[in-house]
Amino acid sequence: MDRIPVAAPDLGGNEETYVVDAIRSSWISSTGRYVDRFEEEFARVCGTRAAISVVNGTSALHLALLALGVGPGDEVIVPSLTYIATANAVRYCGAEPVFADIEANTWCLDAGSVEAAVTDRTRGVIAVHLYGHPADMNALQAVADRHGLWIVEDAAESHGASYRGRPTGSLGSIGVFSFYGNKIVTSGEGGAITVDDPELERRIRLLRGQGMDPARRYYFPIVGYNYRLTNVACAILCAQLERLPDLLADRRRVFDGYRRRLEGIDGIGFQPVADWATPAPWLFCITVDSEAFGCSREELAAALDSAGIETRPFFHPLHGMPPYATSRSTSLAVTERVAASGLNLPTSGAIGEPELDVIAAHIGATASRPRDVSRSSAGPDTG
Repeated sequence: MDRIPVAAPDLGGNEETYVVDAIRSSWISSTGRYVDRFEEEFARVCGTRAAISVVNGTSALHLALLALGVGPGDEVIVPSLTYIATANAVRYCGAEPVFADIEANTWCLDAGSVEAAVTDRTRGVIAVHLYGHPADMNALQAVADRHGLWIVEDAAESHGASYRGRPTGSLGSIGVFSFYGNKIVTSGEGGAITVDDPELERRIRLLRGQGMDPARRYYFPIVGYNYRLTNVACAILCAQLERLPDLLADRRRVFDGYRRRLEGIDGIGFQPVADWATPAPWLFCITVDSEAFGCSREELAAALDSAGIETRPFFHPLHGMPPYATSRSTSLAVTERVAASGLNLPTSGAIGEPELDVIAAHIGATASRPRDVSRSSAGPDTG
């Protein structure tokens, strides 16, 4: 059996047909019918008035914060357990990320920890829907309302997820998405911003297009950015959206297959799911209790790698990264515990029952192996 990657895109629909059409039309830059079509269709998927295509998820975060007026001296509360782009975008604006802890039952921002982090410099909150699970937006919005803050949804990993029946991307002041190659919906690189407020949409579009006045060509009233997505990339995304229900169903089949095969293995835990959430099936998450399982997360990952099965550890907590080691944070005990034990298993719609059998069998076999004392005595597991 070939090596099993941790993620792989599904490009089995009209992606090639639409890309060829875009090329033959000669509209290959940031205007064209696929740009307009994608923005209209993605807004419908997310239940928002507008969607704005951008070059990637990081630029989507940057534009969202700029449109909300974030600047030097401001603070934005973010989770520490997330991809580093969430904090980097705050720094791009000259502001400071403040790290809050996560809830054990969602792995997303804890409203109490957010409340404890608020100061007179706090301007808003970035709520990350981590590994596809929605954050508890009602609890976070209550904190935001008490302090006059906005919420940006970092929905980069949550295509198809919903919170109390509402799609992610429609729950905060602004939603941002990524279409990187490992996402459920992908164009290789790409992103989108979802928004209901017409004034926020106007600001974002102005900033995205170098700051050019839409009513006066080549007149630039502000300094903007070249964050536009191409018609070719949007052609791929249009084909992806046509098959979104199937893409989600295929990955949910993989999620269900993992749960059935792994639920009886001591020391293996699963991503918690709140009863009000419909998570997106992005990457299947397990946690490894080294004492109960018999070896550490790192030893399991090494064993799987030797068998041709790629995995990846959970994100390292950002408050321990060199650029952010001096940033202010509240107590982050849950973040550190989850980050140190989590592992992502291969997840794509192309994974079949034989591959699931092989992966589960190797995990079960690793659990029964004697521990390597020379390695395990070096100290506690780290992220």
